[in-house]
Amino acid sequence: MPPTARPAPRFAAEPPQDLLPYGRWAETLRAEFLAACLRIDAGEDDLGEPEGEIAWFPDRTYGGRTHVPATVRTTTGLELYGHVSFVRGDGDGEPRDFAARADFTPEVAEQNPDWALDLSEDELGTWRGEVGTVAMMALVWGAPLVRGGAIVTAELGAETVDQCELVDGRFTLIAPDAYRGDYLEIALWNQRGEELARESLYAEDDEDQVQPGTPGGDGGS
Repeated sequence: MPPTARPAPRFAAEPPQDLLPYGRWAETLRAEFLAACLRIDAGEDDLGEPEGEIAWFPDRTYGGRTHVPATVRTTTGLELYGHVSFVRGDGDGEPRDFAARADFTPEVAEQNPDWALDLSEDELGTWRGEVGTVAMMALVWGAPLVRGGAIVTAELGAETVDQCELVDGRFTLIAPDAYRGDYLEIALWNQRGEELARESLYAEDDEDQVQPGTPGGDGGS
């Protein structure tokens, strides 16, 4: 294979290793996530209280930390979203050094029938490329709103930089974004390799300038 003209991280994160959280493990993660929700600065918005079960998404491990995203609705119709991360002990593999981040959005799937993918995202850090170029390493999670999907990919320009099979209809990706003029697109595929849906993590303003945002989902960088 010849050298690539645009080196960037591809499949930098481990694929999901565990089932979606349940039982005592889910309770541990729930406590961490809800504690992060209490730290949200909502300004004049009324967040209300978390209502119903937390939706957990597949775990992905990058840079030695495992990230487990989550979303939950509130009594005021908002959605809380974020992720819990931790490090596994070298000897026993037990999780330690927990950290959690959370935010909220009024944009929910029911109010946006044009969405094909319900997406949330957060920034995990940066990756430095050649001659001072920098990529943002994005954690992206969500669920398809169309039927028939089997796997979701993250695409940066012409390259597929991550992928995740659906787990109970949910996925998590970790991929470089905003790198050398390329921006992530998230695509849903069926088992025959046919594309069913595609969403960008960015919206275009009236002057066709790329702006952060997730027209296909919650957003949240």
